[in-house]
Amino acid sequence: MIDVRCICAIGQRGQLGLNGQLPWEGNTDPLFVEDVTRFFALTMGHVLIAGPKTVASVPDFAFKDRTIDVIRSHEYPEEVLKRYPGRRIFVGGGITVWNVYAKYIQNWDITRLPYDGEADRWFDPAWLVGGALRG
Repeated sequence: MIDVRCICAIGQRGQLGLNGQLPWEGNTDPLFVEDVTRFFALTMGHVLIAGPKTVASVPDFAFKDRTIDVIRSHEYPEEVLKRYPGRRIFVGGGITVWNVYAKYIQNWDITRLPYDGEADRWFDPAWLVGGALRG
């Protein structure tokens, strides 16, 4: 069985993104810094698959201690996941990716951050039960 997981942060009302980035991007409050640190600690030694935009935002140091793979919309998720037998795979996010991969994710690790501002992308609870955004 493939171990597929997701680790993400959302705002108080499920905010995920704003203008193509995290709404709290650059916030130096200790809770936000701790969340980023935790993400890199939990994914260390494992596989992170994500779209090109997410992978482009990953700092250089992260490529040294985890496998990072850019996934494309034309690829079948089953084939992507089969590339990493016996490995723990984290699915990096965004709505487009999670709409496709939600049904494969067995563990969602979600941190609710103390952000309650603007957003133009939202977390869909249907992903938690393997569904996709309805819209």
